[in-house]
Amino acid sequence: MQDIHHLMDREDGTALAEWVRRGEVGPGELLETAIERLEQVEPHINAVAERLYESAREVARTAAVGQGLLAGVPTLIKDLFSPVAGAAMTNGSRSLGDFRADFESEVVTRLRRAGCQVMGTSTSPEFGTSYSTESTRFGATRNPWSTGHSAGGSSGGAAALVAARVVPFAHGNDGGGSLRVPASCCGVFGFKPSRGLLPSGPMVGEGWAGMGTAHAITLSVRDSAALLDATAGIDLGAPYAAPVQALPYVTAVQCDPRPLRIALVEQLAPWPTSSQSLQALNEAARLCESLGHRVEPVSLPVVLPEFLNQVFTIIGASTRHYVDLLGEMRGAQVQAEELEVRTRIILRDKGHVTGAQYAGAVEWIHALGRQLATFMQDYDVILTPVLTREPAPIGELDLQDVCMSLEQLIERYHSYSPFTALFNASGQPAMSVPLSWSANGLPIGAHFAGRFGEESTLLALAAQLERAQPWRGRVPPVNACQR
Repeated sequence: MQDIHHLMDREDGTALAEWVRRGEVGPGELLETAIERLEQVEPHINAVAERLYESAREVARTAAVGQGLLAGVPTLIKDLFSPVAGAAMTNGSRSLGDFRADFESEVVTRLRRAGCQVMGTSTSPEFGTSYSTESTRFGATRNPWSTGHSAGGSSGGAAALVAARVVPFAHGNDGGGSLRVPASCCGVFGFKPSRGLLPSGPMVGEGWAGMGTAHAITLSVRDSAALLDATAGIDLGAPYAAPVQALPYVTAVQCDPRPLRIALVEQLAPWPTSSQSLQALNEAARLCESLGHRVEPVSLPVVLPEFLNQVFTIIGASTRHYVDLLGEMRGAQVQAEELEVRTRIILRDKGHVTGAQYAGAVEWIHALGRQLATFMQDYDVILTPVLTREPAPIGELDLQDVCMSLEQLIERYHSYSPFTALFNASGQPAMSVPLSWSANGLPIGAHFAGRFGEESTLLALAAQLERAQPWRGRVPPVNACQR
């Protein structure tokens, strides 16, 4: 009889699925162990939106869950525009009340088909518009490395649960850095695929004009690749799709990449990068050079304030549409006091843009994508910081002053993470790799972006970095591991 806790302490999802397929561990055993682990750490990190234990137990009693690429592996779905049938979908907001979907997102369907057991939903800030997972509805999700610090956002619940070793991977989504920022904060691996590679239906056609995409936060690189194999590809009625690699993505992690030409970006004006983040960035660059890659300092062709103004035009119009739709669905207009201060500021300043302004913003970000594609004719990968400094303390990014201007809001968030949203706008794949920890013991991720549709290059590089400088042995103080 295997000690299931010991297995979950040391194995990733791919290995756990192998134990299940061999019949040496049952799906129900994995599920009950994951439930026990979640209950052990949840009082300290507050990362769960809703427990779905009974429905997961019912599924675990069926034979099908023991089959598939990720047979029997427990996981959680982010509570943000990712409906799970029968579960509350709050999107981190009080305004949705107890709304429960009677259908599921295509990504959830594909994860179930791969054998995953959905044991709950994870926390998100309201409508996913913060780099810290703090909300009036759920409170603050805390970092397992230091509970006085943020777990990042908006997939902070997913990152905290994976870092605390509750589950080996958890679903998330990313419209401006929402997988990569929490992965950096929590010392785990976060990967954002190319625009259109992952399905967004049936609820969403294109989130934030195509800037948003689903995927996951994982302990290992190969789990991220396996999850892509399980979920990538066009869904019914999708407006567009990225090319899917002919070979499984997991094959990319099995061999080192060819020597790559890497563009190193230290700063994006007007906001400086701290000395600690620069040190971590240069450590990542030196590691890449030691592995045979060529690293060259460059500047990106981006005017950041103008870029972010266009991005918030898209976010503001999309949020206005969503809030109006929610009012129609429930038969009562959403009142300002039901919304977070951050949402009210965005709606006040960008919630009434014209159709022409919205169309202009979409054209602007598409033009940026073409600029970056031209830039990447000379480079395989771009290396930047994920964040300009250590993870933020709890409360610093939880805005309470409704008189704050949108420009002040943008500075508060994007002086913290000026790099990640660029690659949502361009549609390029990007990832946060946990290669450094600060003097205070807090994780600092290295951010890599690749060419559109070239997930395999990034995954191969990440796996090479993982072999050269493994991170899974570093466990935060708040964890579910058995001692």
